[in-house]
Amino acid sequence: MKRILIDYKKLSHDVAAKLIDSYPDGYGDDDIITIKKPNGEVIDAVEVQTEDTLYLVKISKSLSNFIASFEETIEKELDKELIASEFEQDSFENFETTSEEMGEDEDY
Repeated sequence: MKRILIDYKKLSHDVAAKLIDSYPDGYGDDDIITIKKPNGEVIDAVEVQTEDTLYLVKISKSLSNFIASFEETIEKELDKELIASEFEQDSFENFETTSEEMGEDEDY
């Protein structure tokens, strides 16, 4: 299995969604992995696992903002899809007519 250290800004949409699914209530101290690079720099990260890759997503203050805004975006998209499907359903229901209403029995 590959291990990739990555910034959240470079995550694909699918991996970002998996990150949100993995930490729906945010991440805590127990979720954080500390990595010490050869140059002495210390990096905190959280894990996101796919079938073939273990992503270590760097933690920053903006990661929390990203998670919150990503969830809001998904909710808005779902709301739009729901409204669109309700509109389509209502449109068909409102336009149901009988042959009498269409005037098929009348001569023009």
